[in-house]
Formats: sequence, structure tokens, C-alpha cells
Amino acid sequence: MAVIIKYVVERNGAEKMTFTSKAEADAYDKMLDTADELSQFLTGSALITDEQVVEALALFMAQQKDELLVALGAKKPPVKAEKAKLEKSDDQTAKAKISSVEQAA
Repeated sequence: MAVIIKYVVERNGAEKMTFTSKAEADAYDKMLDTADELSQFLTGSALITDEQVVEALALFMAQQKDELLVALGAKKPPVKAEKAKLEKSDDQTAKAKISSVEQAA
């Protein structure tokens, strides 16, 4: 017989999602908290009147939190792997040039 530990995220008496990791459950719960706050924020606007659209938009924004923070200028975009490779390549090229100049002298 196997013992399985499950972490259940529950909102307003309804089970939302089940996880096998406490960290994943906590992250999901935090994302739902963010969506609730964004929903309240969006409800204050007269631009969106449909409650379902407000909830869907708030959930989307909470799921894309990092990209949203970059778009709002509150966070710098992550350095892409390509850019990091180019910088490393340029650094190696510069070291090779310095080395060849030192050898010639």
C-alpha cells in the first residue's frame, strides 16, 4: 500500500487544484490571490462590465505576472541565452586578441 501526500488548493469551499508538492500548491495559491486583487482592480474600471471577462483577464494577468511587470517597467526583462552567448563569444574573442598582441610584443 502506498501513501501519497496531496496538497489541495481550495477557494470559497471549492477545490481548485491538487498538487504533490507544497511549493507548487503555495505558488498556485499566491497566483490566485494575485488574480483576486487584479479582479478587484479591473472591476473599478468602467471599461469592462462583464464579470466573466474581468475574472478571465485577471487570471491571465496573474499567470503572466513576470511579463506584465516587464511591460509596466517594474522589472527588467531577463537576459536571453542568445545575448549571453554573444557576450561570452565577444569576451573570448577579445581575450584571444589581447593574448596575440602580448605574444607579438
